[in-house]
Amino acid sequence: MDAIQARRPLITDLLALAAGALLPLAFAPFGYWPLAILLPAVLLWSWDRATPRRAAVRGGLFGLGAYGFGIYWIFISLHEYGNAPAPFAALATFAVVSVMALYPTVLGWLVVRWGPPPGPARWLVLAPALWTLLDWVRSWLFTGFPWLAPGYSQTDAPLGQLAPTLGVFGVGWAVLLGAGLLRALLHGPHWRARLGWTGLLAALWLGAWGLGQISWVESTGPPLRVAIVQGNISQDQKWEPNILDDTLQRYVDLSLPEHGWADVIVWPETAIPAFLDQVRPFVAALAEEAQRARVDYIIGIPTGSWETGVFHNSLIGVGRSSGLYHKRRLLPFGEYLPLRPLFLFFRDWVDIPMADFTPGGREQPPFRAGGQPVGLSICFEAVFGSEIRLALPEATWLINVSNDAWFQDSTAPHQHLQIARMRALEVGRPMVRATNTGVSALLDERGEVQARGPQFQATVVRGEVRPMRGLTPYARFGDWPMVGLVLGLCGLGLFLNRRTITHRHD
Repeated sequence: MDAIQARRPLITDLLALAAGALLPLAFAPFGYWPLAILLPAVLLWSWDRATPRRAAVRGGLFGLGAYGFGIYWIFISLHEYGNAPAPFAALATFAVVSVMALYPTVLGWLVVRWGPPPGPARWLVLAPALWTLLDWVRSWLFTGFPWLAPGYSQTDAPLGQLAPTLGVFGVGWAVLLGAGLLRALLHGPHWRARLGWTGLLAALWLGAWGLGQISWVESTGPPLRVAIVQGNISQDQKWEPNILDDTLQRYVDLSLPEHGWADVIVWPETAIPAFLDQVRPFVAALAEEAQRARVDYIIGIPTGSWETGVFHNSLIGVGRSSGLYHKRRLLPFGEYLPLRPLFLFFRDWVDIPMADFTPGGREQPPFRAGGQPVGLSICFEAVFGSEIRLALPEATWLINVSNDAWFQDSTAPHQHLQIARMRALEVGRPMVRATNTGVSALLDERGEVQARGPQFQATVVRGEVRPMRGLTPYARFGDWPMVGLVLGLCGLGLFLNRRTITHRHD
């Protein structure tokens, strides 16, 4: 393999691209999670004999492959439902992919330019820490888009059990540490060295599995019976005024049979495709019926008025408990236009309904459903563990609503469900995820799917969730312990490089 790098650098470039292109297979819906360890190991190998510039190119190629095949569905939402011309939608998608690919580009340059030479210090200390640090930066820089962070691939793997302790970035660091150990194992000069690296790799997995046996939370109160109503309203018809009545009737027809059984009925994001002020008689009638049936409804609906010019993507509670929640973390370009003077042209090419929302306040009144405090999130908010933590420790369960109809039968809805599973696992709370076209699901406090509905069918997903109390280490401290760890390891990696250079001069 080393001979390939030395004699055929172009082949190594193509291998880096191919490794990135295969990386999405580690995530849902495919679930080949070992690839999340194997493929970064290929990238580490490609950097061993590279110059900083060549390492940056290979990191960029890896990123183009990973995000090009991992978030291709942006094109679907822009072209099919945003009515953008195909060339513009393709160009915009490529722009997002290219921005995401900058992170492994920078990573490759930094590792080779400032890191230790090829060996355990690079593979085990600097590269995993710096990669994780850049993934964390990606989660908040320019509003944040941490899609396909390595940790998400491990929801069904032993390393995923680190999530309650270290969060998704801690899981990702362990994945990349595993890649470094694999690189060291394959590079080992003799069998004893390889046996040692194999032992450390096994210890990493066993340690993660052992931490997963710790129960950080406990049940509080009887289980709640929850019904998720999946209306399956196609995105190209959803906002047509002439089908509003049919939409409302469909949701009512699916919901009324659940009265007498369900404690909580959840409708997805913007299930009612009209402003609250436009449908108050309907909501009042539904609230009256819900009170008679002793059930709580959680309903996605836009709120606001043209008089104030302020609009929110919201959830309302009607029935035994009333409430109002405004989405805090909006989707850039989908729900608001960032850096408006620079991107006004975007509105000339893309027509997205309800694309000018105002974010809700950081602190909002607590929400109750089924007699229990509940943490709410809408669509994109589930991508951020920091958002989910805001409802804790009070919230005993979680609700996330979404509308993944924007992405048709692509990988996006499955990736989104996997992200929601990670959120439940991180904070030790069951989560109910209601979507318009799927994938709707009930998750337990370990992120395991207890019930799920089929995609692209009008259906009701029923099940029970157990309210939980207590705090996992991640719920208590968030990402900061992991950020501190990787910053320290980055400093150690740079120190080891300086020490190596000093020894060479000696």
